[in-house]
Amino acid sequence: MNKGLVLLSGVGVGAALMYVFDPDRGRRRRALIGDKVEHAKNKAGDLAGKLSRDLRNRAQGLAAETAAILTEDNNVADDVLVERVRAAMGRVPVDHGAIKVTANNGIVTLGGQALASELPALMAAIREVGGVKDVVSELKVHGETSDVPALQGALRQVAG
Repeated sequence: MNKGLVLLSGVGVGAALMYVFDPDRGRRRRALIGDKVEHAKNKAGDLAGKLSRDLRNRAQGLAAETAAILTEDNNVADDVLVERVRAAMGRVPVDHGAIKVTANNGIVTLGGQALASELPALMAAIREVGGVKDVVSELKVHGETSDVPALQGALRQVAG
């Protein structure tokens, strides 16, 4: 090994020991070092706690999703199904006021006015709703809003 490196290491260790065991300020410095070690230990414990809670919550969520898939409830009340579909429609940029939703034994019927460009996203969102067996579209589909008063002036949700 290089003698210069050994000498430099020895000087560094000696300086560190002098810094910590200084008769005037050594006690304060040792206390500060102890406080920093305690702080780091507490932060590590907090982080471990957060991590374990996150993993536990994710595992519970995964178990709940799996149970929901395995015990899929196909007998959802019609009024509940309509509200679920309306909630799903709220996440799709469509003119909600121009679409009427009804349900009968898991079969969702859509009526009213809609734009052709909105249909694929709307139908996909509705088919994902739990309890929907089929979707029947009785919508009057239009290419643009200029010829349909029900679709003009409506605020559209921006897809994000």
